[in-house]
Amino acid sequence: MEIIGRVTADATVSETKAGKKVVNFSIAIYDTYKTKGSTEVQKIVTYVNCSYWINPGVAAYLTKGTLVECSGRVGANAWTNKEGEVKASLTFHVNSIKLHGRSTGGNATPAPVVPMDTAPAALSAVADDLPF
Repeated sequence: MEIIGRVTADATVSETKAGKKVVNFSIAIYDTYKTKGSTEVQKIVTYVNCSYWINPGVAAYLTKGTLVECSGRVGANAWTNKEGEVKASLTFHVNSIKLHGRSTGGNATPAPVVPMDTAPAALSAVADDLPF
């Protein structure tokens, strides 16, 4: 199964009692649809809790707003809380992560724009020398 969405908060790394590290993060998946007979577009956001067990170093790249594509499987968790109520949640167990766009985060400075000093005549001379 594959999901694509934006990371909702910076990823956190937790450690189990056995010393195994897990990266936990959440993804927001945005979708739109039109109901039958309507022209009004409905927007829906689904939040998915994710866990990644393979490489904890990836947590540095999973910052708020980053667009990610994850493949893996869905797991179900069920438990009884202190009040005796039965609770359940779904977790997406990620096998692979592809980063599609990194968020600037508001505190990053944009890359400087370097002006091109080459004159247009010099560019056309180079273009005439091309073998195709």
